[in-house]
Amino acid sequence: MLSIKTKRGTEWLAGAGLRPTRQRVALAELLVGDGQDRHITAESLHAAAKTHSEGVSLATVYNTLKAFSEAGLIREIMVDGTKSYFDTRVDDHPHFFWEDEGHLTDAPKEQLEIAALPEAPEGTEIAKVDVVIRLRRT
Repeated sequence: MLSIKTKRGTEWLAGAGLRPTRQRVALAELLVGDGQDRHITAESLHAAAKTHSEGVSLATVYNTLKAFSEAGLIREIMVDGTKSYFDTRVDDHPHFFWEDEGHLTDAPKEQLEIAALPEAPEGTEIAKVDVVIRLRRT
């Protein structure tokens, strides 16, 4: 009998047509097994996997997150060009980046208004717009 976390993770993978390897299922359980949305880094997911006694290398975590992102299961949010966060909530929504603590949270979508975007240069189209609002405690 599969645990609810394993079932959720396996169904999540199947919904994107991804083969449920042992490593993918283990990481999927950590990402969506409890039904909650989360923002993680490859390093934080690797640490969580180690805590749960999953034998997954950091390179495997990076490769798996890339595969999940390419399959549309998660969104990659670049914060400063060197740090990527991965969001299990894939709809368009803004984020707060808490500079002092170095973590990402969802910002209220209904409070964001973008009145206009600049025209894309000739021969291109706008693929997406990421809104990251940086916060610092005073």
